[in-house]
Amino acid sequence: MKWVLGGFLALPLSVLAAEPVTSAATAVAPVAGSSLGGQLTQLVLGLLLVLGLIFALAWLLRRVQQTGPRHGQVIELIGSRALGTRDRLVLVQVGNEQILLGLTPGRITPLHVLKEPVSVPGNSEPATPEFAKRLMEILGQQKDKP
Repeated sequence: MKWVLGGFLALPLSVLAAEPVTSAATAVAPVAGSSLGGQLTQLVLGLLLVLGLIFALAWLLRRVQQTGPRHGQVIELIGSRALGTRDRLVLVQVGNEQILLGLTPGRITPLHVLKEPVSVPGNSEPATPEFAKRLMEILGQQKDKP
């Protein structure tokens, strides 16, 4: 991975070193009409190359981060309930403790540490937000109608 990044960083330096050095006596004034199109094409292709490189590296980084170990998670989300448009209650398990948290736009407040952990049945379906659940019900009803 380091050699790939080093190769991309060294590329602009090698391009600069490969350009011929011209003296003032041998310099020829470029033709305005033909070189402008060539320079614009070179600029656009260079920009597309840089943008493509950025997206490729971002994709590669995301893929590498997803393959990391996930079994080391110590914080697990047990449940969540919306109280308003921006306020939520969240039940989180950390190790053997369960903590009820209040979430507001600018703050996370621990409300209660449960002495007796809430047991969640293993075969229960994952919690879906109320809007998504209601939308699925509406779409299901529309499929039933002829």
